[in-house]
Amino acid sequence: MLLDNAFALAVQYWPLVLTSVVVGYLLNNKFWKGLNKYPGHWLAGYTNWWRFFDVYGRKHEYTVIRLHREHGDVVRLGPNVLSFGDPRAIKVIYGLNKGMIKSDFYPVQNAVSNGRRLQSLFSTTDEDYHAKYRRCVNNAFAMSSLVNYEPLVSSTLGVFLDKTEQLYAQTGRSCNFSQWLQFFAFDVIGDLTWSKRLGFVEENRDVDGIIAFLNKFLSYAGPIGQMPILDLFLEKNPIRLFSQRIGLTKSSFPVTVFAQSRSNERAGEIQKIKQYGLPEDKGNGRGVDLLSKFAQAAHDHPNFMTDTQVLASCVSMVFAGSETTAISLSSVFYFLLKHPHVYAKLMAELDSAVENGTIEARANKSVSWAESQKLPYLDAVIQESFRLHPAAGLILERIVPPQGMDILGNFVPGGTIVGCNAWVLHRRPEVFGADVDVFRPERWIEASSEKQKEMRGTMFQFGAGARTCIGRNVSLLEVYKLVPSFLRRFEIELEHPQAEWTTHNAWFVRQSDFNTRFRPRKD
Repeated sequence: MLLDNAFALAVQYWPLVLTSVVVGYLLNNKFWKGLNKYPGHWLAGYTNWWRFFDVYGRKHEYTVIRLHREHGDVVRLGPNVLSFGDPRAIKVIYGLNKGMIKSDFYPVQNAVSNGRRLQSLFSTTDEDYHAKYRRCVNNAFAMSSLVNYEPLVSSTLGVFLDKTEQLYAQTGRSCNFSQWLQFFAFDVIGDLTWSKRLGFVEENRDVDGIIAFLNKFLSYAGPIGQMPILDLFLEKNPIRLFSQRIGLTKSSFPVTVFAQSRSNERAGEIQKIKQYGLPEDKGNGRGVDLLSKFAQAAHDHPNFMTDTQVLASCVSMVFAGSETTAISLSSVFYFLLKHPHVYAKLMAELDSAVENGTIEARANKSVSWAESQKLPYLDAVIQESFRLHPAAGLILERIVPPQGMDILGNFVPGGTIVGCNAWVLHRRPEVFGADVDVFRPERWIEASSEKQKEMRGTMFQFGAGARTCIGRNVSLLEVYKLVPSFLRRFEIELEHPQAEWTTHNAWFVRQSDFNTRFRPRKD
C-alpha cells in the first residue's frame, strides 16, 4: 500500500522527482571522494560531458595548459579525473610497480576483426597480458635492432626524395606537406613491417583510404574515450559485434583488413618461420622486417603469441607508427620554416658536416642514422619540435590502485583517473626556461649536463614507464634520417609565409594547411 502511494506520488510529481535525481547525481559527482578540493573548469566536477565536448572542440591541449596556468599543478578534468602538471609526477604515476593500470579510454581504440576486439600492446588494460606480450616482441623494437631496420628506411627514403623532386621540385607545384610526410611514414611502416612499400608515395595517394579511415577513427576515439561507455553503444556495440562473429554481417576495421591482406601475401614464408624460426642469415641485405620478427616471437612463445597477436602487432604499426611520426616530422619542418635563422643555422651545420666528412657526400644527399647522431644542432631542433608540438594531445590516463596513493603530497583515492599531458609538462618554466612558448633550439645547446638530464627526463612525447611507446626507436630512426636528408636535397619555403597551420586534436594533434614549395638545392 505504501509503495503504491509512493509510486502514485512519483508519477504525479515526476518533474520534481526527475529534477531531484539529476541534482543529486550532479552533486554526488562534484563531491565524490573529496575531489571537489581540486580546481578546474566549473563544470568538470559535475559531469564528464564537459570533458567530452572540450575534446570534441579539437583544442583540448590548450584548455589544459590554460587550466594549469590558472590553477596550479593539479587540475580536475572530470568528476573522477585529475591532471598533474608537475614533472615529478611522471615517476609516481608511470613508474614501475606503482600498481597503476590504463583506464577504459584505451580499449576504445581496439581494432576489430570478425566481431572480436584485437588487444594491442597500446590498448590493453591488462598489465599481466601486456608484460607477456611485450616480452615476446621487445627484441623487435630494441635500439640494437635499428641496424636491421635502417636499410628498409633508407630504401623508402630514397624513393621519397626522388618522387619529391619529380612531383614538386621540378614542377613548382604546391605540396600538402603534412599529407606528403604521412605518405612517407606509411610507406616506411610498409617496408619495416612487410618489406614492401604500400604505394602511398609512388602513387601519391591514400591507398585503400587508410589515412582517411585513421583520421576519422582517431577523431572518434578522442572524445568517445572521455566517456568510454558510449563506445558500447556505437562502434563496439555487443549486438553488432555478435552479428559479425556469427556471420550475419561482414565488417572489420579497414586497417585490419589492410594489415591482414599484406600479411597474407607472405603466408607461406611466415608459417615456416613460426615452425622453424628465422634462418640465421636471410641474405637479402635489406634487414629483417617486423612481420618476420613477430613470426619469430610466435615460434619462441607459441602458447601466447598466436596468429591474432601477430595480426594485432601489425595493425598497431599501422595505427600508431605512421600518425605520430608524420606529426613529428611536420612539426620539425614547420618550425624551421617559421624561424629562418634556425633554418639557416641548421643548414650551416649540415654543410659543414659534409665538408669535414662527418656526413658522406652520397649522390641522393641522404644521411645515415649514425651520422645524424653527430649533429648537435639537428638534435636540438628535433627535441625542441618534440617539446612544442608533442603528438599526443590528451592526458595519458592511469587508474589509482584501490588503496589510494600519495602523488606529490596529494592523497588520491583509489579508482581515480590521473595522468599527465605532454603539452603541459613541456611548458614548465622551471625546467625549460621562462620562454617556454618560444621555439628556441639553443636551450638544448646552452643547458648544463645536469639541466639537459632534467629537460630530457621531462620530455613526455613517447610516454614513460613500462608503457612507453614501444616503437619510439623506429620513429626516431625515421625522423633523424629524413630531416637532414630532405634539407640537404631541397630548399623549402612556405606557400603563404604569414599563414599559420591548423591543428586538430583527435587524441593525436595532427596538422593541416601546411603547404610548401620545393626547389632542388645546389651543392
